[in-house]
Amino acid sequence: MWDNPRLLNLAANALIGLASLIFAYCALQLLLRSPLFPLREIVVRGELKHVDREEIAGALEGIGGNFFAVDLAAVRGRLEPVGWVRRVDARRVWPDRIEVRLEEHVAFARWGDSGFVNTFGEPFVAEMAPAEQDALPLFAGPLGTESELARRYRRFVELLAPLGEKPERVVLSPRHAWQLRLDNGLQVELGRDGPEPVEQRLERFVEAFPATLGQLGHTRYERVDLRYPNGFALRVTGWKG
Repeated sequence: MWDNPRLLNLAANALIGLASLIFAYCALQLLLRSPLFPLREIVVRGELKHVDREEIAGALEGIGGNFFAVDLAAVRGRLEPVGWVRRVDARRVWPDRIEVRLEEHVAFARWGDSGFVNTFGEPFVAEMAPAEQDALPLFAGPLGTESELARRYRRFVELLAPLGEKPERVVLSPRHAWQLRLDNGLQVELGRDGPEPVEQRLERFVEAFPATLGQLGHTRYERVDLRYPNGFALRVTGWKG
């Protein structure tokens, strides 16, 4: 081996590489423990309407030390469970600051009796004033269908716009049948999607409304069933037969 220049060069390069790695590791450890780079400030940014800043401060309590040693994943992990927080981004800002940007959930609808759905169709749980809750539509459906209910709700709102009504409740049954309750109290049975999507049934109902229900004046109608291929059935308060 000692007479083989090629092997000697390989061995020397390997030793130099190992020494470099050890040096780099030691330098990194010194850097992480150095008192020369203290973390002096954590700045929280974002348009925060519901997030409790005292709760944020409590979640960040105890985070400090070296600027390079702060675990950004741990910072995010502390803040993500805080009520109304949807997303957390954290980054180092030289020389002594961590900048945290929070994105709040924007409530789009109530979800059953357990929480809310945001504008991305994601479920979340948070505290909300009763008056704010009452202003939101109510969604109900199987777990995992929150995004689908949000998407359909937007479409139902578009279709009902000519009537000046909006759904105040959207229900998707376990058998995937759709039901709406409008602002005026009317229950709308849409049924299940098939060869004819439920949106098409609702669109046909809206087009027929002026010549049908629109002729009833102030008569209170309580339920309309659109699960028919060529028409719909209507229940009117006080009418029999």
